[in-house]
Amino acid sequence: MENIGLDLHQRESQLCILTDEGEVIDRRIRTTPERLTAVLGPRAPARILLEASTESEWVARHLEALGHAVIVADPNYAPMYATRSGRVKTDRRDARTLAEALRLEAYRPAHRSGDAHRHVRAELAVRDTLVRTRTRYVALAKSLVRRDGFRLASGAAEHTRAKLAALPLPPTLTGELAPLVALLPALDREIAAADARLAQYLAGDPVVGRLATAPGIGPVTATAFVATLDDITRFATAHQVEAYLGLVPSERSSGERQRRGRITKAGNTRLRWLLVEAAWRVLRSSRADAAPLRTWAERIALRRGKRIAAVAVARRLAGVLYAMWRDGTGYQVRQSREAAAA
Repeated sequence: MENIGLDLHQRESQLCILTDEGEVIDRRIRTTPERLTAVLGPRAPARILLEASTESEWVARHLEALGHAVIVADPNYAPMYATRSGRVKTDRRDARTLAEALRLEAYRPAHRSGDAHRHVRAELAVRDTLVRTRTRYVALAKSLVRRDGFRLASGAAEHTRAKLAALPLPPTLTGELAPLVALLPALDREIAAADARLAQYLAGDPVVGRLATAPGIGPVTATAFVATLDDITRFATAHQVEAYLGLVPSERSSGERQRRGRITKAGNTRLRWLLVEAAWRVLRSSRADAAPLRTWAERIALRRGKRIAAVAVARRLAGVLYAMWRDGTGYQVRQSREAAAA
């Protein structure tokens, strides 16, 4: 069976085919279903290796429909690039490297999520963009109002229009704010609709409902956690989940010298941000079930500051959510006490 490396790009991709006879075929093609079918459709079933990327899932599915065995590889796996020169990098060399890694079995497959969780992640991405857009609009409105000596009262973003209407703003400022004020209702409606869809998902998924019982964890964070991890059985320990989400310290240690730095920030940025936001809610919470985590975090804050304490809580929350999902249990305060003592 032939081994094929595919260096995938948005417009054009590079192929390297290692035939059974030892021939090396290099070819550049457009990244479209039609060209993939025309070039690889007539060939006998082959093994194809490509890196995980934005386009990798649809390309992998299309090639699998043509009868090929497709592996989507983790691009962070260094041994896969052992045959690549660090001095000269081209798409042709990268495709050859992928083909050689496939031939030598020097790759680590990336996890491919199911359709349902891929759809939920897309919904979360759209909601995140809507919320961030509204936040920018509100921040600009507050800045313009302050410039003219007024002050917009703090509160929920969806009340911004009413708060602006209550201020005796001059006509010039009202005209400046008009485009933002006109767009806010549409954003409010779309965010509310996105929240309603997530609420339906929460009601229909017992795992999401269970995770939402943890302190600081709301429907959005619980849904994002389940949709991002997809299959909890692929993680053996809570530390693996924390590392997967980029919440563990980076490290450069050698011999007797140990150096640890900031968190790695690997993995899904949106879920990591949501967990940090949940950690801040825990730090500000007066809930009794959040007390053990909050007390533990306050001790860290005294030594290293609140920001580091919040990240530490986010890391701990990731471990707690993993254990709840793995064991099929709701949140228990006793679990946090044991974790805080660890």
